[in-house]
Amino acid sequence: MDVVAQRVRTTWTKRSRGGPLAGVRNGVPVAFPVPAGAALHEVSVDESTGFEPRFALRSLGELDGVTLREVDGGLLVLVVPSAWGRPKRERRPPPVRLLPGEWIRWQVNMRFGATCQCGSDWSYRLETLNLAYGSVADFAGTPTRSVIERGDLR
Repeated sequence: MDVVAQRVRTTWTKRSRGGPLAGVRNGVPVAFPVPAGAALHEVSVDESTGFEPRFALRSLGELDGVTLREVDGGLLVLVVPSAWGRPKRERRPPPVRLLPGEWIRWQVNMRFGATCQCGSDWSYRLETLNLAYGSVADFAGTPTRSVIERGDLR
């Protein structure tokens, strides 16, 4: 499967929902330069590190939450958000079909409850998947397909 993927995962708490930190968070790019030969380029951007990106190269098999299937000369792409995240999405978009040379940007946001009973904050996440069927110079331009699943996180 000739696929190049980049996942940009931005996480924050209520501290960054407003004020100066929200401006920094909102300034996080939806795409970064992809290293040559990368199959999966993961970018983690977190409030705890001042929204400084951290990069990792992984195998395509480690792209969790994404279903890829080659069918009739195309690639079907479906992003499946974490079952733990809110809001629940009763209606989900169908898989998107890419032809060779095309790419998609799929965005999903989520809210997660505290992991303990110690008064921890809610956490929030925006995941942006940039995925090309075939080679791609970069993901900075306009995607062939775009799916935006950004719900009200309250």
